[in-house]
Amino acid sequence: MSLDIDQIALHQMIKRDEQTLELVLRDSPLAVSPAVEEMMAELHRVYSAKSKAYGVFTPESELADALRGCRRGDENFLAFSRAATGRLRDELAQYPFAEGGTVLFCQYRYLAVEYLIIAVLGTCQSMRVNEQLDISSTQYLDIHHADIVARIDLTEWETQPASKRYLTFLKGRVGRKVSDFFMDFLAAVEGLDTKAQNRGLLQAVDDYCADAALDNHQRQEVRQQVHSYCKEQLQAGEEIALAELSATLVPVSDKTFQAFSSEQGYALEETFPADRGTLRQLTKYAGSGGGVTLNFDAQLLGERIFWDPATDTLTIKGTPPNLRDQLTRRQNGK
Repeated sequence: MSLDIDQIALHQMIKRDEQTLELVLRDSPLAVSPAVEEMMAELHRVYSAKSKAYGVFTPESELADALRGCRRGDENFLAFSRAATGRLRDELAQYPFAEGGTVLFCQYRYLAVEYLIIAVLGTCQSMRVNEQLDISSTQYLDIHHADIVARIDLTEWETQPASKRYLTFLKGRVGRKVSDFFMDFLAAVEGLDTKAQNRGLLQAVDDYCADAALDNHQRQEVRQQVHSYCKEQLQAGEEIALAELSATLVPVSDKTFQAFSSEQGYALEETFPADRGTLRQLTKYAGSGGGVTLNFDAQLLGERIFWDPATDTLTIKGTPPNLRDQLTRRQNGK
């Protein structure tokens, strides 16, 4: 992995009691060693693989102002990280779920892009066996379950200040509260809405097919083509590019998909990240509620599965064998 660490600093927030988060601040940057490089490579890999939200700094962001000063050389990276950790502690201390952790600031380059990643890493305890086969306890940074992480694309932030996607963050597995306090610390607001972009793409695809008066089979073929392209982009770690997607589709009218979506005003970005859950709707119908969960291939609608909107009734012709077996046994009282 071509990851070059420029500067890295670690600090700690330790929870002493219900109201106190004590700071332990390093007096010097962390030396870049093979262990540090391995840790950052793992954090970069784990973070890149997770679903992220996009944000931008507000004009009042103290962190952004301090970062600009650091980039200009007004203060060094360590001083910037120490002050930022203090602000983070003050913000986090307002929440009852505050647990502290190791605060990491790392400025690094990956594929000619410069990043700053800020993370609060928890600690886990495990066991190790030494050369004498004795067992002792050890602690390690829980990188795989980190959910308080933000990354700033410094290259895009400084060269494209109007961008809506230079800052990314995790929403957190314990709900909105985590991302709320972290966004307050960053003084940032959500920027590019990835899910909205993907929903807009789905709507544009359906309208494109409807405009060309395609039948159900032809419509599903187009949806499958779109899904295949987006799946390949996801697997390659690339974004959806409208021009590229349009070129993969056989025109079904006198307009290309890109021209159609532009004229109809779907407000789609030229490129945007794929959202796996939203794109699944191209080939699947799924839903649950009231004790019922359904999931079926979209191509079956109108062939084996029929929906009557007037009575809100779904008719399934040909049940799955294992379900049919369960129903038969229940019918026979077995």
